[in-house]
Amino acid sequence: MMDAAAIAAPARLRVSPRVARGLKGALGVALLLVAWQVSVPLVGMSAYFYPAPSDVWAAFVDLCRKGILPVYIVDSLARYGVGVGAGVLLGIVFGMLIGLSRRVSLALSPLLNFMFAIVEVAWIPIFVVWFGYGIKTIVLALVYVVFFPVLYNTVLSVRTAPQVLANAVRSLGGSRVDVVRYVILPSALPGMITGLRLAAGFAFRGLVFAEMVAAKTGVGYLIFDGAQTQQTSRTIVGMILMGLMWLAIDQFYLRPFERATVQRWGLTVDAADRT
Repeated sequence: MMDAAAIAAPARLRVSPRVARGLKGALGVALLLVAWQVSVPLVGMSAYFYPAPSDVWAAFVDLCRKGILPVYIVDSLARYGVGVGAGVLLGIVFGMLIGLSRRVSLALSPLLNFMFAIVEVAWIPIFVVWFGYGIKTIVLALVYVVFFPVLYNTVLSVRTAPQVLANAVRSLGGSRVDVVRYVILPSALPGMITGLRLAAGFAFRGLVFAEMVAAKTGVGYLIFDGAQTQQTSRTIVGMILMGLMWLAIDQFYLRPFERATVQRWGLTVDAADRT
C-alpha cells in the first residue's frame, strides 16, 4: 500500500542545475528591463539621450526587417573566424619554433617584444593606408591581436615541459620528433588553449574597434554609425549584440573545444568537478 501522504503530495518538478541557472539569469534580465522601462519617464530625457527598451526593440525589429542585421552579424563572424584562425596558427607555429630553438629565440625575441608593445589600434590607420577599408585591414588587425597571447603562452608551455619525460623518451631511443610529439605537445596543449581563450576575447574587442574604423558593415560599424546618425537605439542594439555574440562564441565554441581536448584527456579539471 502506498502511503496516503505520498499520494496526496504533489510531484516535485525536477529541474537540472543548468536549466535552473538559465531561469535565474532570465529572471535577472527581465527585472533589469522592467526597471529600465520604468525609469524612462522618471528620467524625463529624450530617446536620443536615454532610449527605452521599447525603442531599442523597435530599432532591432527595423534592422531585421530591412535585412541589415543578419548581414552585419554574418560579416562580423566571418572576419572574426578568419582573423582568429590565422592568428592562432601563426602564434602556435612561431611559439613552437621559439620554444624549441635557442637560435630562433635569440633572433626573433627582440623584434617580437618590440612589436608586442605597439597595440593594434596604432596599426589600423597604417593598414588602412596599405590595404584600404575592408576585410584585409580588419583581419590583419585581428591576427595581430591574437598572435601574441597564443605565442607567449605556447613558448612558456613548451619551455616548461617535463624534462624527466623528455629524457625518458630519449633513453628509449626516441628522436627529437618523438620528444616533441609525445612530451612537449601534450604538455603545452593546456597553455595553448589558455592563450586561445585570452586571444579570442581580445580579438572580439579588436573586431568591434576595427569595424568602427575600417568597415561599412558589421556590429562595430552599427554601433559607430548609430552614434554618428544620432540613432542611439541602434547603438544599443549593437552593444547588446556584442554581448550575445560573445556568449554564443564562448558557450558553443570555446567551452566545447576545451571539453573535447584538455578536459577529455584529463589535463585540466573543470571547476564544477572539483571536490
